[in-house]
Amino acid sequence: MTGKAKIENGFLPEDHPRYVSLKIRHDIIKGFEDNVVAKAGLIAHGRGEAFDYFVGEQTSQPAKEAIRAAAASLLLANHPVISVNGNVAALVARELVDLSRLTNAVLEVNLFYHTEARVIAIKNYLIGAGAKEILGLNPDDQISIPELSSLRRHVDPKGIYIADLVLVPLEDGDRTEALKKFGKKVIAIDLNPLSRTAQWADITIVDNIIRCIPLLIQEVSSLKGKSIEKLKEIVNKFNNKENLGKMIKVIADFLNNLAKKGIFIPEAASIFAEMKEDG
Repeated sequence: MTGKAKIENGFLPEDHPRYVSLKIRHDIIKGFEDNVVAKAGLIAHGRGEAFDYFVGEQTSQPAKEAIRAAAASLLLANHPVISVNGNVAALVARELVDLSRLTNAVLEVNLFYHTEARVIAIKNYLIGAGAKEILGLNPDDQISIPELSSLRRHVDPKGIYIADLVLVPLEDGDRTEALKKFGKKVIAIDLNPLSRTAQWADITIVDNIIRCIPLLIQEVSSLKGKSIEKLKEIVNKFNNKENLGKMIKVIADFLNNLAKKGIFIPEAASIFAEMKEDG
């Protein structure tokens, strides 16, 4: 039906002021009902949605800088891997498949709340999105990485175990730390710039994954013809610590502007636009 999204008890019209946010919410709920998303994933999504308010529900300039550095890093990697959990599969399965094709990155299922039923459900989501090869499906073939006690320590010997770069959207901080100590370069997507994931990663994109992945695909496409030297220049100019500082300032400035104007979230987008115009 044109102009509407199907939801649990009917349809959500596109002119609803919270259409995008509610559609994402229902995608997560459907993922839970399909055994793709864990119960804890529902809570994690709510936390991320709160942080999205704080960045004005828009992709900021520092996030765009991180996306560009991430795109260059993916193109430079010899064996990139995209780690997929339940929330990621529920929200951007098709986009991740497109990104994996563009970058020759391998898709690997890796779960904190691991069950074979969830692995199969996520596999089916990815296959439905067009994936041809998915790693992390056979527990008998997996190897454990050191420095980690959760079930996420189990990785595929053809994937994360030998990867030189791992893209970890909506990730656990302990595994990001473990991957770094294991010698991996890590790109994280995390709306919370204060999280351990954000702090440990080499490149942290502080943005909503539904905005970030399409922009990352665009950036990879635009950089594909660039020389190795140019790609390295882009990566070397990026400083994650400085970028996270910029993102914290984006949040602080946004909230300060809201406080000064005494206006709440429905007017957030216009306030954010004014902030960009004012520099």
